[in-house]
Amino acid sequence: MTASRTDARPAAALGTLLETDEQRALRAAVAALGKRYGRTYFTDVVREGGHTDALWADAAKAGYLGVNLPEEYGGGGAGITELSIVLEELGTVGCPLLMLIVSPAICGTVIARFGTEEQRREWLPGLADGTRTMAFGITEPDAGSNSHRITTTARRDGADWLLTGRKVFVSGVDIADATLVVGRTEDARTGRLKPCLFVVPRDAPGFTRRMIDMELAAPEKQFELALDDVRLPSSALVGDEDAGLLQLFAGLNPERVMTAAFALGMARYAVDRAVEYATTRQVWKEPIGAHQAIAHPLAQAHIEIELARLMTRKAAQLYDAGDDAGAGEAANMAKYAAGEAAVRAVDQAVHTLGGNGLTREYGLASLVTAARVARIAPVSREMILNYVSHQSLGLPKSY
Repeated sequence: MTASRTDARPAAALGTLLETDEQRALRAAVAALGKRYGRTYFTDVVREGGHTDALWADAAKAGYLGVNLPEEYGGGGAGITELSIVLEELGTVGCPLLMLIVSPAICGTVIARFGTEEQRREWLPGLADGTRTMAFGITEPDAGSNSHRITTTARRDGADWLLTGRKVFVSGVDIADATLVVGRTEDARTGRLKPCLFVVPRDAPGFTRRMIDMELAAPEKQFELALDDVRLPSSALVGDEDAGLLQLFAGLNPERVMTAAFALGMARYAVDRAVEYATTRQVWKEPIGAHQAIAHPLAQAHIEIELARLMTRKAAQLYDAGDDAGAGEAANMAKYAAGEAAVRAVDQAVHTLGGNGLTREYGLASLVTAARVARIAPVSREMILNYVSHQSLGLPKSY
């Protein structure tokens, strides 16, 4: 039995048994929207130092930005499965929206699950319709991947909180209305610090930002944040002060799933460009894609992408089903698999095009740097291997 690639199948090889009719329709609709913009739009925005506002607005109008958020607050009432479809399909046509990971996936999910009714009413409708965005600050200069070394602390001052610390590599702070900051508070019973989340408005006194000069070509800029006794009302605390890691990982598991979707869209875009080139580029008698030295590495890249897509879907479905523990393992595996697949797919695509792969015209060279992000952020592949060796295999820790 053979299968063929056709434009009528934007979901590639996931097939009818793995997605509902509604999810396949969502893929097709998002792909159609993305194609109206495409890679040229994306690279023009980056070159001009702008933001993907037009695409963001059209995606919002179609209901894609808040597809995972509750219907009663203006969302689509679906889940991370559907939001990851949106991000993957936009990436596949060359114009991914990084803030989909941060604003509706991480921040929207945390507020929807753990926020007060007041916080839900204040933030979720705007996150769903795209009129408001939220950044997410967890990484610190000296903590790296060790969330237990976070030093941003919150202490009580009467009815308020005072938040002090630093964050780095925070995406989109310049366009966000607020940042959901991971800090630590002292447990009154034990004296130990525990993680808590706070909504910090962009104009809060003592809250400053500095843009980090990155080689990465993306509309979303990266920032270092300084919080110097930022005074916040008690209503800025999201969820229960004692919930700790439960609330934090409610946002981190979707982040890993969405990062996998981001990487998969990039990988599919790169392979599609390489296949198109290998089908038409003729050096000798046949197109170069007829030669196994070209065809086999692209076939291998395609296989690795499809395997990573299956794990990403599993992780999203487990999360949407409320299985946080199962989703944690699967989300880490999905992010690892997709990151590795993206790096190899981009590398092979550039190699297939030869010198043309490094030109601006073909739009692949900038992906060499971008593909590395999926290996590094939001957690390195080595830390994922640590997680799997400890949590899945039961091996002892080295730290």
